[in-house]
Amino acid sequence: METLENYQLILKTGKTTRERALQLFDALEPVNLDFMSGRWQGSGLHTDHPMDGLLESSNWYGKEFIDPESVHPLLFLNGQGKIFQVAPHPTLMNWVLKLPRPKNNSLKPLLGLINSLLKTEKTQARLRMMEYRGKVTATMIYDYLPINDYFRKVDENTVLGIMDYKNLPQPFFFILKRCL
Repeated sequence: METLENYQLILKTGKTTRERALQLFDALEPVNLDFMSGRWQGSGLHTDHPMDGLLESSNWYGKEFIDPESVHPLLFLNGQGKIFQVAPHPTLMNWVLKLPRPKNNSLKPLLGLINSLLKTEKTQARLRMMEYRGKVTATMIYDYLPINDYFRKVDENTVLGIMDYKNLPQPFFFILKRCL
């Protein structure tokens, strides 16, 4: 079993194996819907997943939970550092996942343009309590994508999330920190 120090190192470095990330997720306690309220800043936890680095390359900021029926699942930063909401698009998501991942930010302008075309004020997800990996926890359900994001508590202001996307066999891990 991993020690607390090892878990903290995994979260700090933002990189580990899928197996260790799953061990960490399973060791954490679930959260309820109220716990998720507010705006959260996100970062990826790289586990050799096809989406590793994709959100960072597109200026992903995080998520905002207004109430259980009103969630902005994708917040991004524009060139001036202003946060805006994006409506996820199933066809574009599948297309972007097929792009090769360069080791630099060469895709950043293209991803920024795509995001700017998908701006919305309408919420695009909701929260429910659902079971995942043996525990019932707060779960974000996208309105138009076959994706559920499950959350577990690291501390009072940090959660570890798993994106379970029907079209990808392995989970995508991310960290959310509460904006205070």
